[in-house]
Amino acid sequence: MKPQDNSMIIIGAGFAGLGAGIYGQRNGYKTRIFEMHNQPGGLCTSWNRKGYTFDGCIHWLVGSSPKSGLHDMWEETGIADNSKIIDLDEYFRITDESGRTLIFYTDVDRLEKHLLESCSKDKEIISDFIAGIKVCIQFNAGSKHDSFLRKVSKRMKLISIFALKGKKMKTWLNTTGEDYASRVKDPLLAQAFRQMWIPEFSIFFMLFTFGYLHNRNAGYPIGGSKPMSETLEAKYKELGGNIQYNKKVVKILTENGKAVGVKLEDGSEFLASRVISAADGYSTLYGMLEDKFGDEKSREPYQKWLRFPSLLFISFGINRKFDDITKTVSGHCYKVRKPVTVAGKIREWLPVHIFNQDPTLAPSGKTSISIMLESDYDYWKDLSEDRAKYLEKKDEVAGQVISMLGQVFPGISADIEVTDVATPVTFERYTGNWKGSFEGWLITPENASVIMKPMSQTISGLSNFYMCGQWVEPGGGLPTAIMSAKRLVKSICREDGKKFVS
Repeated sequence: MKPQDNSMIIIGAGFAGLGAGIYGQRNGYKTRIFEMHNQPGGLCTSWNRKGYTFDGCIHWLVGSSPKSGLHDMWEETGIADNSKIIDLDEYFRITDESGRTLIFYTDVDRLEKHLLESCSKDKEIISDFIAGIKVCIQFNAGSKHDSFLRKVSKRMKLISIFALKGKKMKTWLNTTGEDYASRVKDPLLAQAFRQMWIPEFSIFFMLFTFGYLHNRNAGYPIGGSKPMSETLEAKYKELGGNIQYNKKVVKILTENGKAVGVKLEDGSEFLASRVISAADGYSTLYGMLEDKFGDEKSREPYQKWLRFPSLLFISFGINRKFDDITKTVSGHCYKVRKPVTVAGKIREWLPVHIFNQDPTLAPSGKTSISIMLESDYDYWKDLSEDRAKYLEKKDEVAGQVISMLGQVFPGISADIEVTDVATPVTFERYTGNWKGSFEGWLITPENASVIMKPMSQTISGLSNFYMCGQWVEPGGGLPTAIMSAKRLVKSICREDGKKFVS
């Protein structure tokens, strides 16, 4: 097979791979996607169990407001036309063993009033937190629908914000959630910062999240993750793209320092003038490319940077409506009276995401809920070597989490109709993600400079090869995946002297 000049092979049909395919097709490239799984979406997915849908990804979608510049991407990829968005009034609730509750409202003024009334000794840190959110509320990149004057006005406003608040923004960027928690006097507020945000992650992105929520620009798409992934797939195919499932790429073929194609697990080979990996970064560099290309800079993240944690994802189908439980964006967190050891770690807090905002995820009168717990990849990888022991441990975990739920919701065990447990090994098996991480790199004070200077999407020593997705676009999230794909196809168009078409 002789490759065509405009041919591209894309590895992976997650959001980044499908995004690269959509923008590639739209700009005249002949693309083909190979996906190891049997469906699109990668980590943006859900699964069905006896009438219940358990969603493994979406809690909120940044760019959901048509007024937002980020909304352009959802229009370009078809998601804007196929999603019903709802906005909620609460982001997160945390409750201690005495029943005391802190509420993180999505409206910044309501949030400020509640926190100051509830945690009067922490006025200084609360004021700093609210000030940061109010700065982020002002950020709104220009949309393609804006008039010229409107675009200029938005750009001038952003320049003004950077001029006036740039130093403070840098401080927030270099401050982690744990840094914030360590400065807090109120124990429940301190725990809230640890529970609702990954402690090592820069607090600046929590501030942005609340800014988006306040602007009604981080809504929840009814139906959850899978319909969005299917919409991307449909848009890609509509543009003439070719996607093949159950086709795992095991090697990127190279000749004389150029990527020329891929080899699949079944031994078949396919050639193209360009190869894009939107797959797991570690598997790409150290597996498909056999660590033959790249340099110290491209290897550094895999040696030094922090990944999003590996997860235990426990889901239940409950014969309850939970009408008495407030609908939240990110869930509730409860301090249990009796700590329980789950997968080798003592658990004193139970984070519960109750999907009572989405009736499509469960039969009428019933509800899907999920619990996400950090868990050690190696612990589960070792267990998985013995299938019987692995399954036994999953059953044990389900029972332990049910006992914790029973402390919060008495009698709930009798209402549980379906149980499902996914481990870090499950994530690895279906998506290839390194050590079962649920996203790529955390942005921390050690690597915060990537905000100003994005990571390279090429690898030294190998031409005609590119990467896009969460391993070259730190911070995680679905918008980031599409932004990465769009950035890449723009750069390829520049290489070819073509005007990029969005």
